[in-house]
Amino acid sequence: MPTSALASALRHGAFALALIGSAAAPAAEPAAATYWSPSWMASTQPVWGGDFVLPTGLPFQFNGQTVRQVARLSIGGSRLRVVISNEGGTAPLYIGAAHVARHGEGSAIVEGTDRPLRFGGHADVTVPPGARLVSDPVDIAPPALAELAVSLYLPRPSQPSGFHFDARQTAYVADGDLTGAARLPAAATQWSTRVYFSGLVVETPRPPATVVALGDSITDGNGSTPGANTRWPDALAERLAARNVGVLNAGISGGRLLKDGMGRSALERAGRDVFAQPGVRAMIVLLGTNDIGWPGGPFAPDEPAMRAETVIQGLRQFAEMARAHNVRIMAGTIPPNERALEGTPLEGHHSPAKDKVRQAVNRWIREGGAFDAVVDFDALLRDPANPSRLKASMDSGDHLHPGDAGYRAMAAAVDLEALLGTLAQP
Repeated sequence: MPTSALASALRHGAFALALIGSAAAPAAEPAAATYWSPSWMASTQPVWGGDFVLPTGLPFQFNGQTVRQVARLSIGGSRLRVVISNEGGTAPLYIGAAHVARHGEGSAIVEGTDRPLRFGGHADVTVPPGARLVSDPVDIAPPALAELAVSLYLPRPSQPSGFHFDARQTAYVADGDLTGAARLPAAATQWSTRVYFSGLVVETPRPPATVVALGDSITDGNGSTPGANTRWPDALAERLAARNVGVLNAGISGGRLLKDGMGRSALERAGRDVFAQPGVRAMIVLLGTNDIGWPGGPFAPDEPAMRAETVIQGLRQFAEMARAHNVRIMAGTIPPNERALEGTPLEGHHSPAKDKVRQAVNRWIREGGAFDAVVDFDALLRDPANPSRLKASMDSGDHLHPGDAGYRAMAAAVDLEALLGTLAQP
């Protein structure tokens, strides 16, 4: 056979065999698409100085120590990523090792669930000043509402950053690299703030659908039982878990709408904490207590009294921002606070004049038509006999923050259809 004819036969024979092979072994089905969905977050705050009315409760630095912190997911997933924050830090943050596991009790983790974290394949990582980093995916499949423990080893002097003041959850610090330890020593230091650990993201089969609760200490859960996950956004997450809607708590104790407080103003941080969240579909804003209550008191003794029109202008801006981002917005009315922090050095949130401002703002929230929906927390929580006070059964005891029962009632009062619109259907 001439060479050209042989080459042609081989080419056609190879093509025929390829066709036979193709018919005999169909191509594999493409892998199903998955998505990364935010499931928990803690809004970060700048670390304030020692001249502020409240101490931070933080050490000056960590050095050669493991920090173990606990958080509860809102939705579950097939894999997990952990977000580490050096926001507010002025120097690089070096993490020598990091682990994540299902949380047991106290500082303990559930046996068999511990996984090391990697960052670009490496066990250690340096986080630049002001930055956040996200871990590589971890092969752990936590269900909705699962508690996870994240352990970070800080081998070098590390000043606190990625700070969240009111964790309502115990953190543990022990000497040495104990990131994989089943339980930290009984002598481990305990405190109730967060550092460095600011988010959990899970892999889901559907695109993310997220609700963000933006507020102050009432959203942050002050007055709720520590470690019990009884803040009102926690109870809302329990209602929405079956719908695979994540709930993120962007509350900051001492947070204000218009000015920096114990954190950046809500108008400033909304871009990061709300509108930058993947899949954000709706937000609930509950702010104004500290804008009205701080001026002239121990938190802001030199500030002039707040006018209702100024608070209304800020809340109206939130409504416009939400619409510009195609995010539904529900506003909560401001709860009453007569006798707030009575008998303590922090007393001063309430006065008859301040309460008139609060009531004027609440009237506008109810009647102004600026929001997609309103949840009337004021009507829910107030004492019918003394409308400027919290109902005793809802009060944590400080007359400013609801307790567990009050927070459960707040979450139950949220109309899911009004909050979510077309997303509300299971």
